[in-house]
Amino acid sequence: MQVIIAGAGIGGLAAALALQAAGHEVTVFEAAPHILPLGVGINLLPHAAEVLDELGLIDALLAQGVATLELVYFNRFGQRIWREPRGRSAGHAAPQISLPRGALQGVLFDAAVARLGEGRVVCDRRLAGHEQTSGAITARFSDAGGEAHSVTADILIAADGIHSVARAGLFPDEGPPVYGGRILWRATSLAQPFLTGASMIMAGHQDQKFVAYPISKPGPDGRQRINWIAELRIAESLKREDWNRSGDLADFLPRFTDWRFDWLDVPGLIEGAEVVYEFPLVDRDPLPRWSHGRMTLLGDAAHAMYPIGSNGASQAILDARALVRALGAHADPVEALAAYEAERLPATAAIVRANRGNGPEQCMQMAQERAPDGFTRIEEVFADGELAAIAARYKALTGLKPQPETAA
Repeated sequence: MQVIIAGAGIGGLAAALALQAAGHEVTVFEAAPHILPLGVGINLLPHAAEVLDELGLIDALLAQGVATLELVYFNRFGQRIWREPRGRSAGHAAPQISLPRGALQGVLFDAAVARLGEGRVVCDRRLAGHEQTSGAITARFSDAGGEAHSVTADILIAADGIHSVARAGLFPDEGPPVYGGRILWRATSLAQPFLTGASMIMAGHQDQKFVAYPISKPGPDGRQRINWIAELRIAESLKREDWNRSGDLADFLPRFTDWRFDWLDVPGLIEGAEVVYEFPLVDRDPLPRWSHGRMTLLGDAAHAMYPIGSNGASQAILDARALVRALGAHADPVEALAAYEAERLPATAAIVRANRGNGPEQCMQMAQERAPDGFTRIEEVFADGELAAIAARYKALTGLKPQPETAA
């Protein structure tokens, strides 16, 4: 089929590569005039990494980041609540990879340019709308100079982000993204490795949280680039979400000055950042439908969610895999897009709702509520098997299951 994809983000590019590998003719249109290495760190979960491994990209991605070995939750005093292995250490067929977001998008973009064919990745084309007939769909785009462009194909995949034009066309009264009552400050800092040197940690609770993980291997001086997120409950935010909005240390560092643990100096890590980005915690309510004839939504356009459980980009990549399967199983593109929606909409809607309840991070909130002054033994705070059950439920919800033959 001839496929138009609006949006050259992680979901759009993954879909383009997967569709091209399945024999479809794909053209990607991106609103930005150039693809730049924006953003800070990102986690690629094993089931999403498996999709990219099938596309021959895993070695390029590993070269850009770190194979995460473990995820560890702590309270605000640095006391360990729960630890679990990740990636291949947990029996998955593919690793969990922590890397710069720009590096992930760059690997996908370079592969798309090389594989899709000349002129098949077009920048400076913002989706403006679409019209369809019984036999085709025409997407309308505009460039920075205001000139209009139109392209006709068999289907249109709108991967145009949280402010999706296609989504707004389907649901014009939806309004802006829903603010979750918290602000995130994100940055990277060069620092000495902590714990295993390939650990992802989360400390605190839902009103005050700190997340950190390395996104590079140690350099000659022994330091790694550490991605970190500081999060605080802020009653109101009127700022439009923008990963490139600069943040001010004075707005959040004072709340973390005493977070010096024997395994990580949180204020030192914060102060080591060259630039900090501020972002309100937002998502969107799950939709009743994604597909409309020959058009459907994918990634954040379909299911923008809180960055809890590292599922945003990974679920977009899983969308791409499901889309390819649906097109392979149904000759009629309208039926194929309906089947794709039927598989992915309920699954991602459940994750959106779970993340609003803190997803797997609820163990941190429970520890705060049950032992606000800390604890001597975690067994005094949680019943036997309670923490494992929390982790297992969320993994099952998100489809993160180890391969049966390699499960520990």
